[in-house]
Amino acid sequence: MRILHLDSGREMRGGQWQALRLHRGLIERGHQSLLLAREGSPLLEAAREAGLPCDVLRPLRLGLLSREFDLVHAHDSRSHTLAAIFSRVPFVVSRRVAFPVRDSAISRWKYGRAALFLAVSRHVAIGLRNAGVEERRIEVVYDGVAVPPQAAYGDAVLIPYTIDSQKGMVLAQEAAQIAGVKVEITRNLAADLPRARALVYLTRSEGLGSGILLAMAYGVTVIASDVGGIPELIRDGENGILVKNDPAAVASAFARIDPAFGRAARATVIERFTEEHMVTATLTAYKRVLS
Repeated sequence: MRILHLDSGREMRGGQWQALRLHRGLIERGHQSLLLAREGSPLLEAAREAGLPCDVLRPLRLGLLSREFDLVHAHDSRSHTLAAIFSRVPFVVSRRVAFPVRDSAISRWKYGRAALFLAVSRHVAIGLRNAGVEERRIEVVYDGVAVPPQAAYGDAVLIPYTIDSQKGMVLAQEAAQIAGVKVEITRNLAADLPRARALVYLTRSEGLGSGILLAMAYGVTVIASDVGGIPELIRDGENGILVKNDPAAVASAFARIDPAFGRAARATVIERFTEEHMVTATLTAYKRVLS
């Protein structure tokens, strides 16, 4: 199978990590895969450092280049637009965000062009259906992460750094102060998780939460907002803690941190949310389109 991936993101966020993992996984399984990303982007640099086939995303080349592939996979909104305009073969779109699809003539045209949407959660799939996308053009494909050989072993309680107004970094800090718990703001979650015992992941809207999955893979107890697709990962009191976005509710959750939740979370990832699961599910979706 020959797959052309498009990503126009300026940052290395959850979607970019998933695109990179999928790209690598397809190549490891013997498929031809090429990643086009924004010039100077962290994703393009990461692909180059990993020795994976990649190039700069140049929209005007897509029409001709797409003919060399069986399928185009757009990984973000702008790439979706580019694929709708330029792709000369069927294309699929990863939909990761929980906010509603715009109701406009241009948006309806754009969303009508994709052969299939890969929704990152059932919650996102419902949003697509509410926007008028037919059930037959939606497939849920969950994120996948690598499971580290050793679980986390430290005592740090981490809060991801963010300037996103939808995320709850300030709320998490406020709750920690109420609870009298020392927390750390992390700018590199992957590097800091091995010495953690808990992650506080608060948000007003979330398609799924790849940072949550990464923490779960390390066997870390996650305290997360009970919104969006997050409850599809975390079962409160079993493999993590779900809370309302309220300082008192979050503060009380610190006392519930339990290593048993972390062990159950790691088992959940191994069972359902590994990179291998994600690549297999994506390939199944590709075959649906090409058949």
